[in-house]
Amino acid sequence: MATALMDGELGALVKVTAAVWATMSYARLAASRLRPGAPRLAALLPVVALLCAVPFAFSTTTFRGTSGFFLTWLGSFKLFLLAAGSGPLDPSLRLHHFVCSASLPVKLRQPAAAAKEKIQQAAPARGPARILLCGAVIPAIIYAYQFKSSMNAYQLLALYTAHVYFSLDLLLATVHTVIHDLLGMEMEPQVDRPYLASSLREFWGRRWNLMVPSILRPSVFRPVRARLGNAAGVMATFLVSGLMHELIFYYIMWSPPTGEVTAFFLLHGACAAAEGWWASHAGWWRPPRAAAVPLTLAFVAGTGFWLFFPAMVKGGLDEMVLQECQGMVALMEQAGRRIAGATDLVSGTM
Repeated sequence: MATALMDGELGALVKVTAAVWATMSYARLAASRLRPGAPRLAALLPVVALLCAVPFAFSTTTFRGTSGFFLTWLGSFKLFLLAAGSGPLDPSLRLHHFVCSASLPVKLRQPAAAAKEKIQQAAPARGPARILLCGAVIPAIIYAYQFKSSMNAYQLLALYTAHVYFSLDLLLATVHTVIHDLLGMEMEPQVDRPYLASSLREFWGRRWNLMVPSILRPSVFRPVRARLGNAAGVMATFLVSGLMHELIFYYIMWSPPTGEVTAFFLLHGACAAAEGWWASHAGWWRPPRAAAVPLTLAFVAGTGFWLFFPAMVKGGLDEMVLQECQGMVALMEQAGRRIAGATDLVSGTM
């Protein structure tokens, strides 16, 4: 059953990849022929509609969630920005650069930025080293799920947090390896040591899942801030992030949104706006970094346990992921036995 499921997913992946290349090629051509504004937006809307339908092509939570994040959220927002004549996409890019930038969580660097990174050499380890690390940690997390009935709430929170962090890190490290090492393209960093964040603004804006704020800033925050002020821009940005997370959860679990995830992001948006207001007063007290970092992480973890993770548990996401991971392990064991049998057969014939 696991083999048939993965064969079906790989077949769907091939079809989706072909469809994305075709539609993004059309989007690049349309953007090169039409000026920014309503005509370009009308030409790109069919592509956005396809991206919203892509997750329905898959059967597993991994592929549905990944395609929902890469294409439905980030890809659609990039196309909306392209329709307005801004954002990371440009029809003058080479076709493979355009398609990868539109359909993957990457942002191509300018040559000067790439040269600066090579000189500094200060970025955390990426690529194959990160893949190996996550590949060693995630199976241990999956194994630990077998004992969750005997864990208390805080232990489960730590387990869920570690699973989300290392899964996202594995996903982004894999993308980095493909984009940077195989295609020779440069990217902006995806995650920058979120465990060092000393404020919510730093955590969400400069540390965690950096492709999301890089898309939400020009598409939501700046337009709203220009009309209604900074606090309204922050709240609108977190509201959109919450709604998009609800959509991703719907793709993954096929269950209607509960509103808890949106409430989580609205709470963080209100607190981030309050942080900005407090920071605007130069003479007011600031907590030392040694205290601000653990307080920030405790707030993120505590509110996540209160609002974010319950939405996953109620929808049965933890059980779905566990079953799929166990199926993947069984598939890998089956493949290993086949390879070992083939090796023994070859050795016997020699």
